[in-house]
Amino acid sequence: MHRVQVLANHISGAPATQVAVQSTSAAQADDVVICAAVRTPMCKGKRGAFKDTTPDVLLSTVLKAVVEKTGVNAKDIGDINVGNVLLQQSAVYARQAQALAGIPYDVPLSTVNRQCSSGIQSVANVATAIKSGLYEVGIASGVESMSIVDMQKSVNPGFMSQEIFDNNDARNCLMPMGITSENVAKKYGITREVQDQMAVESHAKAVRAKKLGLFKEEIVPVATVVKDKSGNEVDVVVSEDEGMREGLDLAALGKLRPAFSKDGTTTAGNASQVSDGAAAVLLASRAYAQRNGLPILGIFRGFSVKGCPPEIMGIGPAVAIPAVLEQANLKMSDIGIFEINEAFASQATYCVNELKVPKEKLNPKGGAIALGHPLGCTGARQVSTLLTEMKRTNQKYGVISMCIGTGMGAAAVIEKA
Repeated sequence: MHRVQVLANHISGAPATQVAVQSTSAAQADDVVICAAVRTPMCKGKRGAFKDTTPDVLLSTVLKAVVEKTGVNAKDIGDINVGNVLLQQSAVYARQAQALAGIPYDVPLSTVNRQCSSGIQSVANVATAIKSGLYEVGIASGVESMSIVDMQKSVNPGFMSQEIFDNNDARNCLMPMGITSENVAKKYGITREVQDQMAVESHAKAVRAKKLGLFKEEIVPVATVVKDKSGNEVDVVVSEDEGMREGLDLAALGKLRPAFSKDGTTTAGNASQVSDGAAAVLLASRAYAQRNGLPILGIFRGFSVKGCPPEIMGIGPAVAIPAVLEQANLKMSDIGIFEINEAFASQATYCVNELKVPKEKLNPKGGAIALGHPLGCTGARQVSTLLTEMKRTNQKYGVISMCIGTGMGAAAVIEKA
């Protein structure tokens, strides 16, 4: 009966912003399971190890890795969905990466752009298709090279009608993300010191996780080329994240000037880093995974996207997380780990306070302030970061969430297998 209802919803056009799934932990043949989740290292945009690396290299590395790790027959893959925000003609780059990964051309591919949630939207798209019976196994992924594409130049107001500038909500969709951060801080009283404290804690957690080797299981090394100061090409293998800073403290952060407003509180130190990276997640029906001997790491239990005012877009997780928990018949107390994207410490702090997320459950291996935020990649990256930590600490349920430019929030629930 559940399957019939899902198919009915699909045929009638039920939105992909809501993925209704069974919240029971009892195994079902049509459960959407996660068989592999990997990512590249997250490297500093424009000055890190991936500054000269094209998106096809990053994406092909993770696509190839999930196929090899699971042993899936590539010809069985029903679709590949790739989250990306900044690239023009992203579907061309992604299709090329598929070829470089050795996945045959008769496997279809598409790209998706829901801003900062594009990576997790990709996962939800593939999960929805599997749940609807369109295919049995697919790959969700995300990639962003912020070294190659300038985020500030990716939207051209010259291609917009005057009506947009006469409509408050439409005009506010053009508001710089840093200004929306300042709006949240001012509206909800999030002080500079509180924001800097979140940044200190994010770096400290990430440094600790790196020292303990907690990222190794989720990271796939990338063989690439870096140009030195003289323009010479040097072959390198990149295997570690670059963004975290050991020993970062409030005193150091306090010296930074506001980045977006002269009297503001958002700085380069308490906002997410501009980064390059890619991630991929292989999903399947439980029946397919068991029939073909694929590993089962987790179950995709729910997904929701909710809107909020564009000028305070950072509050998105505070509206999306309650929605996805209701959908999955879970409570805040049921969740062992919250991976909430730290686009800005202002908005992340508001969401954590509003939802009363326990500090010990928040981003235990650090968040985007320390790790970086390659826009289209982040949501898929969070799946690998979450699953490995759930396995290590034996947590049953985890939540992934992020705010979305133009005023939305997305959230997903994953259960450990």
